Amino acid sequence: MNAILAIIGKAKQPIGSAEIALKLKELGFELSERTVRYYLKSMSEEGLIKIFWKEGRMITSKGREELSNARVSDKVGLMSSRIEAMAYLMDFDLARKQGAVILNISFLRAADYPEALKVMRPVFKKKLSMGDRVLVAKSGEEIGTLSVPKGKIAFGSLCSINLNGILLRHSLPVESKFGAVLQMEMGKPHRFTELISYSGSTLDPHEIFIKSNMTAVREATAGSGKILAGLREIPAISREKAEVILAQTEQAGLGGVLFVGKPGQPVLGMPVGVERVGIVVVGGLNPVAAVEEAGIETESKALVSLVEYNQLQSFWNLS
Repeated sequence: MNAILAIIGKAKQPIGSAEIALKLKELGFELSERTVRYYLKSMSEEGLIKIFWKEGRMITSKGREELSNARVSDKVGLMSSRIEAMAYLMDFDLARKQGAVILNISFLRAADYPEALKVMRPVFKKKLSMGDRVLVAKSGEEIGTLSVPKGKIAFGSLCSINLNGILLRHSLPVESKFGAVLQMEMGKPHRFTELISYSGSTLDPHEIFIKSNMTAVREATAGSGKILAGLREIPAISREKAEVILAQTEQAGLGGVLFVGKPGQPVLGMPVGVERVGIVVVGGLNPVAAVEEAGIETESKALVSLVEYNQLQSFWNLS
């Protein structure tokens, strides 16, 4: 039924049972036209498709929703794919400080914006953000590929996947292992308390952690709390080169590395592959997590858009 629904959903005009049977055969389903009609009758009764007598069938909005939910297994690993695609597409040149970088975009009410900035300041001051470059847009303006709704302010923060892209441009392969909640003690990383693997998730882990009230970023700015973070792995042989590049990234305002491990050794209790090195990075949405903790409602979209680096400004220049 999912295969039939997918075929109907892709059709730009009403499609008949004979054509559906042919397309099913191409997918490896050997069903007679009569059997196809049986399924179509059942799907019509459920409101998943609409019948246009001689012309055929078209999918309904309920059908599209069912198709999306039923194919959740196809989405497993979606985050890993997005990470790899965005890391490849960003073309920021570290030496010239030019090119496209990846943004997380958060929307909040314009009336809440001044208070939100106050909440964010300690997060940026303690370097629990992904660098200090940001992009702000008002209602009616565009930020990346998104339009800012009426009465809203859009706050763009650098995504930690920028580090993947920069290392990739220097021929250093990076694997993003998981998004996490990281416990900080006395201003230093202590242990991971929550983990979601990018390869097994259909959603961004950090968005989930924020909305589940699992962070304590504001407390972490005072020394001990819980922040958003992630674990990356790189080949052990590239460790020295990576450290040089990451230091340059910090100088360009895109820093966010908390800890670089040693070859083959666990990082904060988490195992690392043989001949691999673990890197702990801060989450780009930590400032927004602090805003949520302060009771200010936000809507965030992680890893959502590419913008030119020269469009960004220092957080400390915001009024």
